[in-house]
Amino acid sequence: MTTIKRTQPADVPGDKRPTAGGSRRRPSGRATLDDVARDAQVSTMTVSRALRDPSLVSPAARERIEAAVRQLGYIPNLAARTLASARSKLIGVLVPSLSNAVFVETLAGVQDCVGAAGYQLLIGNTGYSPARQAQLLSAYLAHAPDGFLVAGIDDSKTVREHLKASGVPLVHMYDLAPQGEWSVGFSQRKAGHVIGAHVASRGAKRPGFIAAQLDPRTMQRRAGYRRALREAGLDAGLEVLTKAPSSVDLGCTLLRSLLTEAPDCDAVFCCNDDLALGALFECQRLGIEVPHDLAIVGFNDLPFAAVASPTITTVATPRYAVGFEAARMLLRIIDGDTPEQRRMDMGFQLVVRESA
Repeated sequence: MTTIKRTQPADVPGDKRPTAGGSRRRPSGRATLDDVARDAQVSTMTVSRALRDPSLVSPAARERIEAAVRQLGYIPNLAARTLASARSKLIGVLVPSLSNAVFVETLAGVQDCVGAAGYQLLIGNTGYSPARQAQLLSAYLAHAPDGFLVAGIDDSKTVREHLKASGVPLVHMYDLAPQGEWSVGFSQRKAGHVIGAHVASRGAKRPGFIAAQLDPRTMQRRAGYRRALREAGLDAGLEVLTKAPSSVDLGCTLLRSLLTEAPDCDAVFCCNDDLALGALFECQRLGIEVPHDLAIVGFNDLPFAAVASPTITTVATPRYAVGFEAARMLLRIIDGDTPEQRRMDMGFQLVVRESA
């Protein structure tokens, strides 16, 4: 009988392989680490090392382990891994909307950053509701996330105190948070001021403002816009506001209301591009020439703004960059590498087009 001597190095020092005896599973039917070790003919410690850092295990053992994982459908126990490493590799992300293109792009930036670091996201939709935001934060804290990324902590003392007590780091997105808190975004108030100054510089005599949702960021833009108008000696009181969800159709409705109140309105700042597009459509229906009779300005520079007819003047916001940089800041905090800059101002750009 020919004896074949193995020349390949041991899988890992001290590895004791169990006797092969076929796959056995616990009564629940879910494959365990022991099941994988038995199928791969290695120790459970070797399987654990292979899953954590494949470079610690010999190529031959890795192949057997990977084959066993596939065959058994093994899913690592994240709860156990969290206890062992003191990290869950989870990040909670709260945004006001999952259908708004603004936040979809931000989430793409977050995912591209944290995905490369092996983190998973717990994504929640607050629906612009402070109560829903607080509820989601509490629910996600039960999963022991390593950190949070939140698009705007609405002024809630309870939420802030809860997060502070948990010790879980949080980075604000879009808002430049108060001193001492981590944030990546831009000044909504300054952006509104720039728009107001632009409208005034065009010679507007009766400018107005329309807005929906009325979340804190919208109201900060409004404050900056009104200030610029007052500085130019213009009346800042002409506006139509609603807490209803924003839409193109709502833009039509709000503009009709504005013109009913003030037929001499000659410029309007819409709190976002959806409303601006609706206002533009309504002008076309009413035979109002844009910008000769009525100038229109939007916000966010969504793709359609550059192809509407006329093209829409708006403010370009760094949506993807805010998500990516906020995630990068959070990962540094989690790793104990405290960034020197707590507030990262990404800036914005007024994009002047045909509508104003």
